[in-house]
Amino acid sequence: MRLDKFISQQLEISRAIAHREIRGQRVTVNGEIVRDTAFKLLPDHEVVYDGNVLQMQTGPRYFMLNKPQGYVCSTDDPDHPTIIYFIEEPMSFKLHAAGRLDIDTTGLVLLTDDGQWSHRITSPRHHCEKTYRVTLESPISDDTAAQFTAGVQLHNEKSLTKPAQLEVITPTDVRLTLSEGRYHQVKRMFAAVGNRVIELHRERIGDIVLDDDLEPGEYRALTEEEIASIGVPKELQTR
Repeated sequence: MRLDKFISQQLEISRAIAHREIRGQRVTVNGEIVRDTAFKLLPDHEVVYDGNVLQMQTGPRYFMLNKPQGYVCSTDDPDHPTIIYFIEEPMSFKLHAAGRLDIDTTGLVLLTDDGQWSHRITSPRHHCEKTYRVTLESPISDDTAAQFTAGVQLHNEKSLTKPAQLEVITPTDVRLTLSEGRYHQVKRMFAAVGNRVIELHRERIGDIVLDDDLEPGEYRALTEEEIASIGVPKELQTR
């Protein structure tokens, strides 16, 4: 990669400003000042700007974030703060959420710049399970679990929802696991059975469980095992 492009991306500045910074002798490569904006960087080069080491990205990135309320899962929004605010990584603007949450929903969000990986989470054909902790306005009815297993009819939808697993913790505190991701599905499912969601918190996507050590707004890189767990479904592997 050219040095000017690298500096532009790392500092999130225009190419013209990057040229000015490089020619102003503020950038070193392996300890030597480089003023050539077209200098070709190699993976083992150490680039320093004003005494700060800039890390070269060598591959796709994968993170989990404990999303707090009041943030949207987009990279840019004119009206609301976005989850990218919490991500202190180079070129964080290139990351996207693999499965969004509403502004008032909290919990697990996966962020990546690997489009194929995120597609395996969001594509309906892959049936990636997601688990939510749900606080309800009214006590859960005795037949709600059976209704969710059989599938419910959502407003303005032609087909029933796919079977969902409901675990009752208290009459107004439940855990719901889905294998599809329709628009506002959890809230609409409970509305369809005459209840209302007060709080919604995502705990799990596939085999990736939100880290208990992460406070709202905190994030960490996924482990190799977590990344690999979002693989091709078994039913597709055997075809």
